[in-house]
Amino acid sequence: MKIENIKPDQIEAKSFEMIGEILGDKKLDSRYEAVIKRCIHTSADFEYADSLYFTDGIIETVQDAIRSGAYIVTDTKMAQAGINKKRIEAYGGKVLCFIADEDVAQEAKARGVTRSLVSMEKAAQLDRPVIFAIGNAPTALISICDLVKAGKLRPAAVIGVPVGFVNVVESKEQIIKLGVPAIVARGRKGGSNIAAAIVNAIQYKIED
Repeated sequence: MKIENIKPDQIEAKSFEMIGEILGDKKLDSRYEAVIKRCIHTSADFEYADSLYFTDGIIETVQDAIRSGAYIVTDTKMAQAGINKKRIEAYGGKVLCFIADEDVAQEAKARGVTRSLVSMEKAAQLDRPVIFAIGNAPTALISICDLVKAGKLRPAAVIGVPVGFVNVVESKEQIIKLGVPAIVARGRKGGSNIAAAIVNAIQYKIED
């Protein structure tokens, strides 16, 4: 096997070229192609070409929310760190994560629930629209569902891609049935890196 000599600023473009070659004749919906390929680029997992679920108009919905200065709330510091913040902050938005907040930790312990669940409750009290980017905790998705059903939350959009086993598949399907604007990675795959990749893929396509 021969190592290719590729300049640093050409590595990403070459990677996306290779993704296209490996996909071959598989047709991707042009509305979602950038998101799907970004997820594959992040994970080297081509199952995302089939497992990602999109509600109609979700790309434009997320872009409009970013333009309006919406907050993006993640369930992990890793997802928060992975989201490119320059454009989001330029529009007046922020990328937030409450998982390590002391008040969240104390309340979660007192109630015997997860910090992810309490984090979503805290996010529901924010004073502007929220895009949720959930890559780790199914309890975060369950909390979002409960808050919406109780009339306490109206998310701008939900990116539901937690990875794992316990309640992972079920929580994702609940988000789909909830009817909110959403992108969901059906099945057990996902992760904080995938949540960040989806946000980035969408914001990179915003036309100023």
